[in-house]
Amino acid sequence: MKFHLDGSQPNKNQIFVFGSNLAGIHGAGAAKQAALRYGAKYGQGVGLRGQSYAIPTKDQDIETLPLDIISRYITNFVRFTNDNPQMQFFLTKVGTGLAGYKDKDIAPMFKGCGTNCDLPEDWQPYLQFN
Repeated sequence: MKFHLDGSQPNKNQIFVFGSNLAGIHGAGAAKQAALRYGAKYGQGVGLRGQSYAIPTKDQDIETLPLDIISRYITNFVRFTNDNPQMQFFLTKVGTGLAGYKDKDIAPMFKGCGTNCDLPEDWQPYLQFN
């Protein structure tokens, strides 16, 4: 795993990972960018589509999901990154924008991501291994 500065953009070969809602309404924040630039599809709120990967942080009614539910989606994503080492992933600060969680709540859930993941620099303190 490596880290990128906030505000940076993915390289051509990287998959844009963003926080979504289960309705697949990509109307704001990183989700809107995913739809406009990286092939996210309206109506699909989970998983790989085009050059994007959606991790739900909100439900069908656009209400923030509890951390234990978000954690399940992140666990599936981490497994996906390890099962697909040929793919490169660029993570946005999933769950910390419109969903309203803090870095300290979300970042530790991404422990276990492979070297094919480029994570937000702000998350580095929460992902250091002792």
